[in-house]
Amino acid sequence: MKNIRNFCVIAHIDHGKSTLSDRLLEFTQTISARNMQAQALDDMDIERERGITIKSHAIQMYYNHTDGEKYTCNLIDTPGHVDFSYEVSRSIAACEGALLLVDASQGIQAQTISNLYLAIEHDLEIIPVLNKVDMESAMIDEVSDQIIDLIGCDKEDIVLASGKTGIGVQDIMNAIVDRVPAPKGDPKAPLQALIFDSMFNSYRGVVAYFRIMNGTMKKGDVVRFVNTESEYEAQEIGILQLEQIPQKTLSAGNVGYIITGIKVSKEIKVGDTITTKEQPWGEAIQGFEDVKPMVFAGIYPIDNDDFEDLRDSLEKLQLNDASLVFEPESSNALGFGFRCGFLGMLHLEIIQERLSREFDQEVITTIPNVSYMAYTQKGEGILVNTPNDLPDPSALQRVEEPYISAQIITKPEYIGTIMTLCMEKRGILEKQTYLTTERVELSFELPLAEIVFDFYDRLKSISRGYASFDYMPTDYRESNLVRLDILLNGDMVDALSALVHRSKAEAFGRKICKKLKELLPRQQFVIAIQASIGAKVIARETISALRKDVTAKCYGGDISRKRKLLEKQKKGKKKMRQIGNVEVPQKAFLDVLKLD
Repeated sequence: MKNIRNFCVIAHIDHGKSTLSDRLLEFTQTISARNMQAQALDDMDIERERGITIKSHAIQMYYNHTDGEKYTCNLIDTPGHVDFSYEVSRSIAACEGALLLVDASQGIQAQTISNLYLAIEHDLEIIPVLNKVDMESAMIDEVSDQIIDLIGCDKEDIVLASGKTGIGVQDIMNAIVDRVPAPKGDPKAPLQALIFDSMFNSYRGVVAYFRIMNGTMKKGDVVRFVNTESEYEAQEIGILQLEQIPQKTLSAGNVGYIITGIKVSKEIKVGDTITTKEQPWGEAIQGFEDVKPMVFAGIYPIDNDDFEDLRDSLEKLQLNDASLVFEPESSNALGFGFRCGFLGMLHLEIIQERLSREFDQEVITTIPNVSYMAYTQKGEGILVNTPNDLPDPSALQRVEEPYISAQIITKPEYIGTIMTLCMEKRGILEKQTYLTTERVELSFELPLAEIVFDFYDRLKSISRGYASFDYMPTDYRESNLVRLDILLNGDMVDALSALVHRSKAEAFGRKICKKLKELLPRQQFVIAIQASIGAKVIARETISALRKDVTAKCYGGDISRKRKLLEKQKKGKKKMRQIGNVEVPQKAFLDVLKLD
């Protein structure tokens, strides 16, 4: 055990985690030069296309240290985007050390600080690494001072490296062996292993990734999952390299995988403890808290017959992405579907894309919203996840919405435009701190609903990509929220209802009505598109009727002949409007939700 090192790589987006991991794998010859490719650990097409890491990836490396000993190093490469912070928290729980990567040309950013605090909470040994030192714009001394201020280390502790050219890789490996503590635990004690990730293989069932805290696991043992209380035979156990490599036994301190032939995804829960049937360990390991979704949206199959297939796909996806939460719901306009909880808008986008690519499920997503608390006149509290859950205004006492504490780190020249954006989103400035002469940290209190849509994109564009953003949920506060309904010829379309702040309801209603006017096909009768709050209509657009020229066959003669035909047509149109239903095409739902 003294020769095992478990560590993860944490950093802000685009600070070079995956590139540096590639160099570590090359240096330790874990991957041959022939099999090497950029972002070697990112195995999803979508990760390569976007250049971001979505899933944490564990891999085992072997390193011959200068003291002549051979060390086994388990590396976990983590995502950097705030929407995938749950992946980072689970990886940290399986490690004793963390490489804190900072881009020498950009300095410390919001997610750097957030991930660092996560690692410190778990008592991890932090190794600061200054990456991209070969770039012309690298500010080595300035950024080193920022790191020293942040974690209180000595300048000699900071490793200078470049993921692109491979500078400093040997120093990083030496620092890992010398500074990261070996795992603690007793190989002879009863088995106790923590599941930190899982995936679904269509041939072999559920594959769980674990870290052994105490004891030894052997192939063929009957293992027990503590939370679900189910027992299975360990058909195969092994270590994780680029492929899964089977082993006979794995003991304390090791990271590996287990295949038990489980086909039902509910049987395995990320954060659960594995022990053996013969010598069970008393209590479960304190894993990680259940994830709290931030954004809710309905996901519906385009064809209602695909409902069960969509359920299977979401269950398999949930194994691979433990932060996805869903429950069945139904809508008058869209039929049966699921109410899903996500950690943010990027997370929602990625799930939609993965459903399409990995499971061939084309879906419709409703307007994203957050959870509110509604209190009735009787004092009962109701959790409101969809606009339809909001009680009748006559029975409603107040509605509270979730607030977040947001940290924005930026250059001083963008302070004005960022403040304007946050004030527009009903934000309250808490404090403004100069980290250095070139970097300012702004702390805001903002309603979560306001950052769900386009906040991050707008922040990036007004700061030319320099501002970094991170947030933490704080509490619920009373707010003047109203339910905005969309009516087509007097009939409500429940999939387009939204909960909005009263001050923004009119603008939002106008926007949706305008968009629907462009998207809905014209009918033989007039269509009235209205946005209403209760019985009060606040915005309206009208789609005029398609008209047939009924007077075409009248040549000359008295005008009264033409008038008679037009009157007859008018009566028909009136009758048609009474019985004609407006069908909203699926494409219109998809496009309305892309409100810019």
